[in-house]
Amino acid sequence: MLNIDTILLFITASTLLALAPGPDNVFVLTQSMSKGAKPGIFVTLGLCTGLIVHTSAVALGVAAIFQTSQLAFDILKYIGATYLLYLAYLSFKSSSTHHLKANHKELTHMKLYKRGIFMNVTNPKVSIFFLAFLPQFTNPQNGNITLQIFLLGFIFILCTFVVFGSISILAGKIGSWFNKTKNGEAILNKIAGTVFGLLALKLAFIQR
Repeated sequence: MLNIDTILLFITASTLLALAPGPDNVFVLTQSMSKGAKPGIFVTLGLCTGLIVHTSAVALGVAAIFQTSQLAFDILKYIGATYLLYLAYLSFKSSSTHHLKANHKELTHMKLYKRGIFMNVTNPKVSIFFLAFLPQFTNPQNGNITLQIFLLGFIFILCTFVVFGSISILAGKIGSWFNKTKNGEAILNKIAGTVFGLLALKLAFIQR
């Protein structure tokens, strides 16, 4: 299997990539600030579950479809963009005083977990990125390539969980303090809605 030097290099690269500003960690940041650290952790778990799907797609050759088929790429990205616009709508709706308490009751941890999965899976860029990134650390001399891809994907997911989990805790504390200020929660929801809208536009216009 993979040697220790390759694993250490991959862990370093994966951690740096998780720290780099991107749709997923921005998503975790806004959710944690507006809803708290624990909801942010569930979103993170959802995103990491989505990464399992992308890893499997690369290992089994499915991810290549998004690299070769413009139609498949466009369909998936527009589904993701539409979903983000829907989340933006919900955030702006929740920013009104009338909906604040109702929003807390309705948005369960399971819904947040599913939100993270859908957010990640509907971004075809992740599959294409994995398709380009993971094979660089494989070596036929180290055994079965498919198993190596799954192992690398597992390590990447662990690194992502640690980084995003830390972001959730920190952002949750900041959000908790901000929520105590006048209209703080409504402002955070408006910020989240704006971020979701911008992410939707970014996803809608990305190219392979």
